[in-house]
Amino acid sequence: MSQPLELSLEQKFSIRSFETQVQKMSREQAQEFLVKLYEQMMVRENMYKEFIKHQWGLEPMQ
Repeated sequence: MSQPLELSLEQKFSIRSFETQVQKMSREQAQEFLVKLYEQMMVRENMYKEFIKHQWGLEPMQ
């Protein structure tokens, strides 16, 4: 990619809203939330990998 990807105005608004929500959390809540968010990111990554494998015919979806 020659050009960096940019966020849409809607995505920027969503980030700002998320920032406001996080600022209202306690430290413990924010830490727990980050761990859950990281876990969801890993699950999403695994789903993408499986989807790509299937699309490229590397391995059948289970």
